[in-house]
Amino acid sequence: MDALFPDGKAFPDAVPKAPPSVILKRYHSVRPRSRAALLKLVRSTFTFPTDAQTPPARPDKTLQAHIARLWPLLTRQPVVPPAYSSLLYVPEPYVVPGGRFREFYYWDSYFTMLGLIRDGHLDTARDLVDDLSYMLREYGHIPNGARTYYLSRSQPPMYYLMVGLLSPDPAIAWSQHLEDLEREYDYWMAGAAGLHPGKAQRNVVAMPDGSLLNRYWDASDTPRDESYRNDVLIARASRRPASQVYRDIRAAAESGWDFSSRWLRDGRHLTTIDTTDIVPVDLNSLLYGLEQAIARGCGVRHDAACERKFAERARLRRQAMNRYLWDPDARYFMDYDWRQKKRTGELTAATLYPLFTGVADIWQADAVGGVTQVRLLEEGGVVTTNIASGQQWDAPNGWPPLQWIAVSGFRRYDQPVLAREIARRWLATVQRVFANTGKLVEKYDVEHALPGGGGEYPLQDGFGWTNGVTSALLGLYPDLQPARP
Repeated sequence: MDALFPDGKAFPDAVPKAPPSVILKRYHSVRPRSRAALLKLVRSTFTFPTDAQTPPARPDKTLQAHIARLWPLLTRQPVVPPAYSSLLYVPEPYVVPGGRFREFYYWDSYFTMLGLIRDGHLDTARDLVDDLSYMLREYGHIPNGARTYYLSRSQPPMYYLMVGLLSPDPAIAWSQHLEDLEREYDYWMAGAAGLHPGKAQRNVVAMPDGSLLNRYWDASDTPRDESYRNDVLIARASRRPASQVYRDIRAAAESGWDFSSRWLRDGRHLTTIDTTDIVPVDLNSLLYGLEQAIARGCGVRHDAACERKFAERARLRRQAMNRYLWDPDARYFMDYDWRQKKRTGELTAATLYPLFTGVADIWQADAVGGVTQVRLLEEGGVVTTNIASGQQWDAPNGWPPLQWIAVSGFRRYDQPVLAREIARRWLATVQRVFANTGKLVEKYDVEHALPGGGGEYPLQDGFGWTNGVTSALLGLYPDLQPARP
């Protein structure tokens, strides 16, 4: 039977109108024998949520004015989820990305916060941090998003970056949230104790020399609730153990890059996905940043032993990244296949993360700048990869988070001309699509300055991290504010 809904996320987001036992009894009594009958039963038994609404197009409005109208529409007040709902409770208001994404997401929230703070919504930004802190205390980690079906995994660990936005001196903010920062760190490093070289446990990989790096992983090895049918079909076509395929799919979802040639053995087909075999540049760069943040927070508290411990962990991670993730011949950082014991060779925008978090040295940053100008910088901004696989985290798409990572990284390493040029091209792309559609969308085709495509679902409007990055870049470069139409 064909899928009942075009979007696999619709059903797990629906709220049952009765206890599961009652619904099952009703189903067995009716035993619908056609798609139409089953759809009728489902619609009468569940309440389906609506997508986040956005304002109608106003071609007379600037980008900044449109974003100002979006923030209230994307902000949600805390509610106690109804019985049997998949929505997770959080105590403070939060901001959703938009469209089908009706709950807040972990790594999205950092890029959203950039714009909230720039636009004078500091209280909402603080609320988001409070919600993430609540999740760390409630679940021991920050889930992928605020749904029960996301609890088995996290997302790129950007909590420390969000906390750092709350004070002119990030170290002070880190000292005030130190216990939660350490909770996050403990989650990502669970399984590290006693791990032998060449082995992996949960999110931790012991490299051939015994040094510790990290991978994306998920505690479940079943089809994702939000894409169940697709996952089953992929596993069936792969002719591989289904449980491993499911875990690799879920691990890619934890990365935020779902999906990309980065995680595909042949660079093209989801049936070859092997995410858990990959030691990724971006994740380890962020964990280096987290280790540095904890060390600095401990320093503010005058806890010298803690400061030394985490500074040493950051030093060891940087050393391991330079050994395994930096390719001196290619002159950029790349992912590493820990099972095959070799770098993947693929250039992706993840190579920008060591600049963003300070892992790179000056020579490496200069080299990455040169590679970026030649191979990643397109007319409309930084492209995600050089492979056009049809997956949404590949060419020709560029994503708001990656533009911010790029601009911030090159500014950090004294490459202001390149940073500004990336911002200029990206803002021109966003403005062009806005002028033609009245929308800010989640991703863009940076080769042709058009709305992006690919992936498991239609292009979404809203859009939290696009609004945040656009507003933040206009704050850095006010002269790039597009002229009023």
